[in-house]
Amino acid sequence: MLDLLFRGGNMLAILGWLALATAPLLPRHKAKLRTAAGLAVPLLFAAAYLGLVGISWGSAQGGYGSIDAVRALFDSPGMLVAGWLHYLAFDLFVGGWIAREGERAGLPHLLLLPCFVLTFLFGPAGLLAFALLRAGLGRRAPGQVAEA
Repeated sequence: MLDLLFRGGNMLAILGWLALATAPLLPRHKAKLRTAAGLAVPLLFAAAYLGLVGISWGSAQGGYGSIDAVRALFDSPGMLVAGWLHYLAFDLFVGGWIAREGERAGLPHLLLLPCFVLTFLFGPAGLLAFALLRAGLGRRAPGQVAEA
């Protein structure tokens, strides 16, 4: 069952990222695709995460007090898959936020694609890339002065 959750989560995450990347090609469905990929799928991952933690926590060794304790915690297969779903949920949620904020800032969607890839593969690196992109190229409101 854990292997199925792991593989299914990976496939669903990839579909979510593809939806975020291609949503502008389907303007009539863009909002629905972004909501599904950037909110509904992460919430599904969150529910699966919570279920796995509930099932696995009592039998797992370790904790969060040291790197050795975290390593021991993830020696539990249930906690390892839960941790993976945690990553998938938050990274895809951030990807949805990047899509919405990028559009709001007037950034070309093609410039967001590398941010999506970085977020998918390296989480915080994609968030940082988007923040830098937005700071450098984002549209400012009329009368807004750039900060020094």
